Amino acid sequence: MNTSTTHLAAAFVLSVLLLLAPLPAWSADSDGDSIDDDLLKQRLEWFQDLKFGFMMHWGIYSQWGCIESWPLVEVDKWARPDDLPAWVQRGKDIERFKKDYFALNKTFNPRKFDPAKWVSAARSAGMKYVVFTTKHHDGFSLFDTRQTDFRITAADCPFHTNPRANVVREVFTAFRKAGFPIGAYFSKSDWHSPYYWDPSAPARTRNPNYDTLKEPEKWGKFVKFVHGQIEELVTGYGPIDILWLDGGQVRPPKQDIRMDELAAMARQHQPNLIIVDRTVGGKYENYRTPEQQVPPKPLPYVWESCLTMGDQWSYKPDDKYKSTHRLIHLLVEVVSKGGNLILNVGPDPDGQLPPTALERMREIGEWLKVNGEAIFATRAVAPYRDGKVAFTRKGKTVCAIYLADEGESLPRSISFAGPAPKAGSKVRLLGFEPALKWRGDSGKTVVEVPPEARAKQPCLHAFVVTFEAEGL
Repeated sequence: MNTSTTHLAAAFVLSVLLLLAPLPAWSADSDGDSIDDDLLKQRLEWFQDLKFGFMMHWGIYSQWGCIESWPLVEVDKWARPDDLPAWVQRGKDIERFKKDYFALNKTFNPRKFDPAKWVSAARSAGMKYVVFTTKHHDGFSLFDTRQTDFRITAADCPFHTNPRANVVREVFTAFRKAGFPIGAYFSKSDWHSPYYWDPSAPARTRNPNYDTLKEPEKWGKFVKFVHGQIEELVTGYGPIDILWLDGGQVRPPKQDIRMDELAAMARQHQPNLIIVDRTVGGKYENYRTPEQQVPPKPLPYVWESCLTMGDQWSYKPDDKYKSTHRLIHLLVEVVSKGGNLILNVGPDPDGQLPPTALERMREIGEWLKVNGEAIFATRAVAPYRDGKVAFTRKGKTVCAIYLADEGESLPRSISFAGPAPKAGSKVRLLGFEPALKWRGDSGKTVVEVPPEARAKQPCLHAFVVTFEAEGL
């Protein structure tokens, strides 16, 4: 994933235009597809019910506290800031930096890695599914692949003797046992593979450093390598719900990974698999994944905003984490527009989640214990938002979510234009048992909040009133 704030800002307008563009039309029965149209629709409905997921970017890069993989790309200078110790210590020499980066597997030894603690943290946050990096663009595999020695279970990695060395298996098993659907992040690009970045020539961009159309045999070896790794994941690591493919530049015509064959193979082993071929479009991008942003308005297809809790996807010492208030408001904003939110935290080099991130996760979970009814298994309802009030719905029930300012208490009344309570409908404040009084006033609904509710408010950051709506 791409983590530069300035880089993302520069691309923001283009990203929004791409997000709002219609998906290419396709039929699930077209040649090469491998999942029944009705089954895919059911799976995507199921996915949309989950709403809130947990993502972790973790790998050898965590030892340097640098951005994951991207500093290896010579032209992507944004990924090597002048305050990055590993860059400065190597005299800002890109070849020396790359050589030492690709040797980080020999010092990666996360002795405190315990996936049960990660599960506990995700549960405490109220998260409902997980997506974990099996391999990022740098090519280091966190599973026991037979396709390369650049893996955590290889003899030159000190962690290989640990009983939990096959990290992906440990993570998937622990989360699955706790009832979490499993998502496998996998980078299609691989900058360690000699069939992607040929070591006989300089590699300066994120793309292959040779003409793949003129050297089809070499590219064919890379395709075989990628298919082999994905087949290992879908056959040896239990049920997988989402195959989350990154590296969107790997697409036809010059980087044809043969997605028809890859998807058919993967779904032969995992028939219910949702495939996310990020940014490529077409029938294998089953849902879209706006990165580090929330779309300005609801989108006409299934989507998931992938956001970092801190400034970057990977672990960074003294990272600046978003406040609990901001994170809850982001969750509400995404869900009220019809999307899912997957929130990323990067474990540290020892395999532990940072204390500040754990605190944020617990606090989000406390809010969801009171207000989860307004988030999970909901759908968007127009007008989506009116001032400080966002809306979600579940069947005929509407949740009006009052987004309080930082430090603001539960107000005396909550008013909004939009879905109105049905005549005779009870209006409830989540976390407070008695029904609330309400009235219509000049096209708005005004809900009165009694003193006893304000004296012992049920939560912080955002407050939810629910009612059966007129006309739904």
